[in-house]
Amino acid sequence: MPEARLRMYRQPKSAEREHATVDKSEFEQMYQTYGPALYRFCLLQMKNSADAEDVLQEVFFKRLSRKPRFCSPEHERRWLFRTALNQCRDEWRRSRRSELPLTAAENVALADSELSLLDQVSDLPQAQRTVLHLYYYEGYSVDEIARLLRTGKSAVKMRLSRGRAALRREWEGD
Repeated sequence: MPEARLRMYRQPKSAEREHATVDKSEFEQMYQTYGPALYRFCLLQMKNSADAEDVLQEVFFKRLSRKPRFCSPEHERRWLFRTALNQCRDEWRRSRRSELPLTAAENVALADSELSLLDQVSDLPQAQRTVLHLYYYEGYSVDEIARLLRTGKSAVKMRLSRGRAALRREWEGD
């Protein structure tokens, strides 16, 4: 099974593929479709707009340079979110940057209450905030999140439950 999955992403070694130029309209279409959602996801993970933009840029670079083939738009979306999560983790490993409040997210079209909630979600442990974001903001089901994060459904449900409980305690405390 893993070998079949690898074949799906394997690229031909032709010189034509390696030196292909990026079609500007292809990039614009992809950015309009996935850019805002991926940026919110990266911002929530990185807690810093500059780092989120760096990760987002790297994700789109990988998508355009590798040119993987996808079975469907949903397959492409899952690949982009998985790549974004991996890129965020790589960035965390490379350097432990100071955590800043999400005031940088003010330029993103969010209401104050939603920004407050987003700020509280960003204070949750990484596993919980990732699952909450994918479930509530991106609309993924528990099964899809489990496949995306390569974990069990019960782990996803537990992270959702613990994240909700933590947010509930925070809201009731205000």
